[in-house]
This record gives sequence, C-alpha cells and structure tokens, in this order.
Amino acid sequence: MRNPPRVLFFTLLIVVLFVQCRRIENGVLVQGWADLPAILARIVPPQFPDRDFDITAFGARGDGKSDCTEAFRKAINECSAAGGGRVVVPKGVFLTGPIHLKSNVNLHISEEAVVKFTTNSEAYAGLVYTRWEGVECLNYSPLIYAFEQENIAVTGKGTLDGQATNENWWSWKGNADDGWKKGMPNQKNARNALFAMAEKNVPVAERVFGEGHYLRPNFIQPYRCKNVLIQDVTLKDSPMWFIHPVLCTNVTVKDVTVNGLGPNNDGCNPESSKDVLIKDCFFNTGDDCIAIKSGRNADGRRVNVPGENIVIQGCNMKEGHGGVVLGSEISGGVRNVFAEDCVMDSPNLERALRFKTNSVRGGIMENFFARNICVGEVSEAVLKIDFFYEEGDAGEFTPVVRNLSITDLTCEKGKYAVWVKGYERSPIKNLRLERCQFDGIAEPNVIEAVDGFSLADVTLNGKPMK
Repeated sequence: MRNPPRVLFFTLLIVVLFVQCRRIENGVLVQGWADLPAILARIVPPQFPDRDFDITAFGARGDGKSDCTEAFRKAINECSAAGGGRVVVPKGVFLTGPIHLKSNVNLHISEEAVVKFTTNSEAYAGLVYTRWEGVECLNYSPLIYAFEQENIAVTGKGTLDGQATNENWWSWKGNADDGWKKGMPNQKNARNALFAMAEKNVPVAERVFGEGHYLRPNFIQPYRCKNVLIQDVTLKDSPMWFIHPVLCTNVTVKDVTVNGLGPNNDGCNPESSKDVLIKDCFFNTGDDCIAIKSGRNADGRRVNVPGENIVIQGCNMKEGHGGVVLGSEISGGVRNVFAEDCVMDSPNLERALRFKTNSVRGGIMENFFARNICVGEVSEAVLKIDFFYEEGDAGEFTPVVRNLSITDLTCEKGKYAVWVKGYERSPIKNLRLERCQFDGIAEPNVIEAVDGFSLADVTLNGKPMK
C-alpha cells in the first residue's frame, strides 16, 4: 500500500469525527449535528401546477362583510379536481368560516389580502377528527384544516386574522384576565370530561364535543398529512394554538409571522410529526412560541407516535411562556430536535429553552441540540427542565430526558441561567453546555437530579460556571 501512515491517519480522523457526532452514552445512540443535512434533505416543500383559481370567480367578495365560506369551498374543490394549483385570495378583506384544504391545493393569500375568520362558533360546528391538548376527539373544525391530504400549502404575504378577543373565543378559557365573568360558559367541564374519556380508553368516535362544549379550535391544523408548506403569511389572534401539524410528515413552516397574546396562543406546535422545518419565523405569543408535542397521558401512549427530526432555524421569539419548548403533552416522546441561529428577547418571555413533563405525562425526550442562540432577556430561566410541571410526581409513567447539548448561547439578563429538576429515580442524563455566556443573572442555578452535567468554557456573570 502506498503511503500507509497517511491512509491510517485519515481513517482514524474520520472515525474520531464520526464518534464525536454520533456517540453512545449509557447505551443510547446520540444523534448529532452531523445528522442534520440528511434530515433537511428529506424536508422538501410541495410543488404545485401552474394554475390559479381566484376565489372571486366563485362568488367571493372582498368587502369584509360578505360570507365567502362557500366560495372558498368551491374554489378548493375545483382546484383539487383539476389536479391542483393555487387558490388565490386577491386584494381585499374576505370574511369566512372554516377552510378545508384538499390534496395539491396551495391556498395563496396575496400581499394586500386579509382573510378574516368569523367568531360565530356555529360556523365551525361541523365536527372533525382532531387533537385537542394532546387528546383525540371530534370537535369544532380548526379555522384552516386538512385531514389525510398530500401536497398542501398556505402561502403568500397576506394576513390571516382569527379575530379572537376577550369578547369571543378567549373568554372560553374561563379566566377573568381573558374576559370570562361569573355565569359565562367556559371549557373546564368539557376539558375534564375529554381527559377522563381518554383515561378510560373511550373510542374516539364517542368523544363528541363541538357546539356547547367550548373547546376552542386551533388555527391551522393539518392532520395525518404529507408534504405541507406554510410560508410568508401573517397570522393574528387565534382562538387557541396557531400552527398545529398532527401526525404529519415533511412539514415546512417558513417566513411566517405570528402575533397573538391570547390564552394558549402557542405559535407552532408540531405534534407526533416527523421531518419538520421551522425557519426564519417571528413569534409574539400568549403561550409557548414553539412547542413540540406527542399526545397527552393515556391517549398519547395509545397513539404512541413521537415527534422526531424537528429543525428550528433563524427564528425570532418575543413574548411567550417559552421560546423553544418540548412538552408538556409529550407522552409519545420526542427525539432529534435541532435549534440554531435563533434570537429570544423580551421581558415578557419567561424562558428560552424549556422542557416540561411529569410522571403523569411520562415520555422520553432525547437528543436535543441547540447552538448559536442569542437571548437578550427572559423573566425566569434561560434553560428550564421541569419534571414537576402541573400534576408533578403523581403518576406511574416516569419521564426520561437525556442527551442535551447547548453550545454558543449568550444571555444578557434573566433570573436563572439554569433551572433543572429531574427525579432521583430518573435523573436528567447527559446535559452539556459549551461556550455559553450568562450575564445579568439574578439567582444561583437550581440543579437537582442530573447525571452527567458537563461544562466547557461557560461563564455566569463573568465568572466560570461550576
């Protein structure tokens, strides 16, 4: 063999680099940044035929008063029947009820177009198969919904306005701060009833809610769909969660602006979905900006589909309960989450990176990687991992959190740099911080039940963190 030392050197170098990116820790294969290109290569936005179907040709009027629900339905049906294309919303203000997408249809909201969704709950009362706070049921239609469709999109530089306020959807939460007053209806009884049905394994077909039960619908929900694109649009004031792909594969959410400070106004919640890219989006929300989920309690374990291969790049988070979040409906587990080049900054952003679970939820969260995260200010913790969320340690399904790597994170102000609490019987495993700088931190770290906490070039208020 010619030059055997050189061949041996490069062979060993390749092996070392491979092991650094994909290593075994406590018997578990840890994915690494080297896996990201292969994941991104699979996330390919759908393409559509070059055909346009203008909703005004189907009777829609952009006066902000006429009900355009039927025009949207007709345009989508004709577009899909023709083999696909764009259903175009032109300049104007269009009032509508729920919009149901079909395969090969791109709902395109033109730059000067506004789609306003009626706040009359009866318009959404045609029950659909949905997931509500991690539990499957029949409930109100989401504002934009698709079930078992392929190649669908919502695009364009226009605005989708859910019109939710304390005078309509938000008061259903049942909190005085959200407009509820004594004697008004709220979701609490129906919520409890739904969760009890799931624990008793009542068939989904018998979990019938909708009108009179006050379980608020989400904004955009593709359910069991493949090849989904949501791009460029601005979303405002959802009744509940904004973007909620459930049991979907190959999802791209790109250049989307989300503004809504109502209760449970999560920005983007991929649930039990695979190969998801959330890129260059802006979130200003009343709850978590991005929350990765996989079903709640018994129902999450029944469906048993994890969220996996979730990529978050270049996003900007303002207000919210958390920036990038895993949980709390996490019973099906989550693995292989990558977050990079994000900015999180607001005195009303409570945490930057947040993991929330308990022994009622259970689930495994593993292989989380974050790098190049710029945190201006958070009101609580930069990193929070909480095994005592809500019900706390009151169940039989001990959660597992393992293999977390955070590199090149900076923070200017926060109460805690690190607040992490596992269980002694199930400690958080393999948590590594590298080249992180925490400044303006008011309180000492809280670190309980962690096995394998490593630091490399990490400072806290200008001093090496220990």
